[in-house]
Amino acid sequence: MDQPRQLVLASTSAYRRALLRRLPLHFVTAAPDADETPLAGERPPETAWRLSMDKARAVARRYPEALVIGSDQVAALGEERLGKPGDHANALRQLRQLSGKAADFHTAVSLLDARTGEARSHIVACRVVFRSLDERQIENYLRFEQPYDCAGSAKSEGLGIVLIERIETEDPTSLIGLPLIALSTMLGQAGMPVLG
Repeated sequence: MDQPRQLVLASTSAYRRALLRRLPLHFVTAAPDADETPLAGERPPETAWRLSMDKARAVARRYPEALVIGSDQVAALGEERLGKPGDHANALRQLRQLSGKAADFHTAVSLLDARTGEARSHIVACRVVFRSLDERQIENYLRFEQPYDCAGSAKSEGLGIVLIERIETEDPTSLIGLPLIALSTMLGQAGMPVLG
């Protein structure tokens, strides 16, 4: 398949890299070095959109002829943002909070043409309704999965799917961190159709 433009994923996430590999396109990855601190008064979808663009712009400076993909996800339980837990204690706390409740995962994807500055963005909302979980289920899950680098501690592409009652979204890949349905559309619009 002819692919004249370089495609760069502005991410070091193994999850986003694995998702993008589903598409038959050659790409490289680059660390975006973007400050991910939310701005005062910024709502989760706004943070996700801004950071997806910031990441793409940061990498585009190093790849001035490329199409650059930026993506970001912000998870929230009501007004509380759910970050990556980092360790067992935080993951345990998050899953206790999520038991029997619904969390919202906002995933933004941006495609920036570094040559022209033209940008496309899309935000996908994903509501995840969790089962009522007991301590034994949570501990067993954490022992097997160790999802300490996943927002909300629920690794849906792994054993975390057992914790979930249902997922409501227009794109199931958004929950893992890169909305491929929207990205495929944007790539076509930018002159790089996935299937030629």
